[in-house]
Amino acid sequence: MADRLTQLQDTVNQQAEHFCNSIGILQQGSVPSKFPGFERTGSQTPQQTQQEDYAQLFSTLISRCAKDIDTLIESLPSEESSIELQVQALKRLEVENQDSAEKLEEVVRKGELLLEKIQAALSDIAQSQLDMQYSSSPKKQ
Repeated sequence: MADRLTQLQDTVNQQAEHFCNSIGILQQGSVPSKFPGFERTGSQTPQQTQQEDYAQLFSTLISRCAKDIDTLIESLPSEESSIELQVQALKRLEVENQDSAEKLEEVVRKGELLLEKIQAALSDIAQSQLDMQYSSSPKKQ
């Protein structure tokens, strides 16, 4: 997963691509201007219906991309988030992590004790069953 700055750069690049493509569509469908003293013959009928579809498409893409850029910028750490604040936050997380590790070790220790008791009880049950089978079986003569 890319970090926020990389995501922001990718989104800005995508926005630039949308702008370039929309300008290309405008150029493709536009009627050439006439300059005095320079007459050019050729097709001068723009494709109006396609251009309207493209205008709607690119306006949607550009506005959505602009919202994404705003969201990514807002998610960046502010200048108020100084190194000292980050160090304090990391120390707090380290303490919480240590507390959680100690709790986990205690739970594991209790689990191991319980497992030993269960194994001892199962061993006693198995031994009792063997003793009962041995004592109740007929003796050969």
